[in-house]
Amino acid sequence: AEADTNIAAMDKAIKALERGMAGSFLQSATAGVLKQLAQSSDSLGEADRQDLLAFLAGDSAYAPQSGQIVGILKQMHETMAKGLAEATSTEEAAIASYEALMAAKKKEVEALSQAIEAKTELIGELGVEIVQMKEDVDDTAAALA
Repeated sequence: AEADTNIAAMDKAIKALERGMAGSFLQSATAGVLKQLAQSSDSLGEADRQDLLAFLAGDSAYAPQSGQIVGILKQMHETMAKGLAEATSTEEAAIASYEALMAAKKKEVEALSQAIEAKTELIGELGVEIVQMKEDVDDTAAALA
């Protein structure tokens, strides 16, 4: 969810800057989100980070070359979208693996439950046979005596 929010903020920033609305964008909450992203991004080079932070700080002495900030933002957006896609793919694979494992375990539990029932039934039948054989032994012993 956080990655989706960050990517959405990046989209807003790119659109605002491409329309030439840098002033109003810098005063929005999205600019704050973007500033946090710029500070914490590992994929951003130090020079690009400094340029982007200077721009987001509204430094009047800072005059970016045409499209430089938009280029940096697009690069960050691409990296974040790729990272999110990889994480989503990994998570979906883990979910599929978990579901397959659970299905296999349910089959195993059912097979073992059936084996337990069969063996319990066999124990009962053997118990009855033993009692009958003891009675036969007693009857035979009584008949011989």
